[in-house]
Amino acid sequence: MDNRDIIVIGGSSGATAPLKAILGGLPRDLPAAVFVVLHIPARSIGILATVSQAASQMIVSPAEDGMEIVPGHIYLGVPDRHLLIADGRIRLGRGPRENMARPAIDPLFRSAAVAYGPRVVGVLLSGLLNDGASGLSAIKRCGGLALVQDPQDATADEMPLAGLRAVSADLVAPGMRIGDVLADLVRESAGPTVPVPPEIQLEVDIAAGERIDSEVLNRIADPAPLICPDCGGVMSQLREPGPLRFRCQVGHAKTAEVLAYEQERSVDEALRVAPRIIEERAELVARMAEEGRQSGRRSVAEMYQERADEYRRYGDTIRRAVLETMRPPAPSGDEGGQGEA
Repeated sequence: MDNRDIIVIGGSSGATAPLKAILGGLPRDLPAAVFVVLHIPARSIGILATVSQAASQMIVSPAEDGMEIVPGHIYLGVPDRHLLIADGRIRLGRGPRENMARPAIDPLFRSAAVAYGPRVVGVLLSGLLNDGASGLSAIKRCGGLALVQDPQDATADEMPLAGLRAVSADLVAPGMRIGDVLADLVRESAGPTVPVPPEIQLEVDIAAGERIDSEVLNRIADPAPLICPDCGGVMSQLREPGPLRFRCQVGHAKTAEVLAYEQERSVDEALRVAPRIIEERAELVARMAEEGRQSGRRSVAEMYQERADEYRRYGDTIRRAVLETMRPPAPSGDEGGQGEA
């Protein structure tokens, strides 16, 4: 029986430190391949050099399309391509972004689950929002193991907490401990192969760049009265266990948390732009009122002046609303007056 020879690791904000600790704790003769996707601009922060220094005992390579998967190697996701694995090789997908990212964690995790089932160990590290939770669920559904960084140990606990809500984790531990655990797990025999749910395979195909339309989407999702922030298309709610997620007909995928975050950002932007537009309208109408007064059209001037005043009241109302949203929340009664312990 095969051992657990595929390790997939995902993280975002605050994940670099635990990733270095994990990779630094892996032995030179690790009988497994390691794949890493971080939601950070890889080229701008020198992630390749960072990982290579931490895992000096192993070979570290940026992922390339068609690259053969070799035990004892670490493969890093590259900008603007989904990192996918299948049939002993790496595949770089040109599919739509997921949760605003490409590469995203979920496509890597799903592709590993489809191709290697119980041989996969998924590791979810520190990060914001909840990418990785759906992919971790796919790994578990295909017989693999799920490891999650202890939220109390994470710089950003949202991603680990989302992972723990999505699955019953096989291990929850600080980042410093995960490397030692992986070194033991990869020498264990994998469990029996289980059938791959077709919806997981379909989402892997979408990440790879396969065509998607309403007919394809209807196999795994139901239309929802929501608009995709990326392309303006209609979104559909995916029918799957795990976090509430949506896809549009182009293929953009978002969890409910990410969609809410983007909608809130759009509303905030609209609230900031609206007062300027209303003020411009009020200024124009006020000038029309002045022109009416100068030309002796008193009733017309009064009508335009009333409109200008009304527009300015609207602008003041929106400004107050914006300021209210920016105001920090007041401390609750049981926290007032208490200093730090």
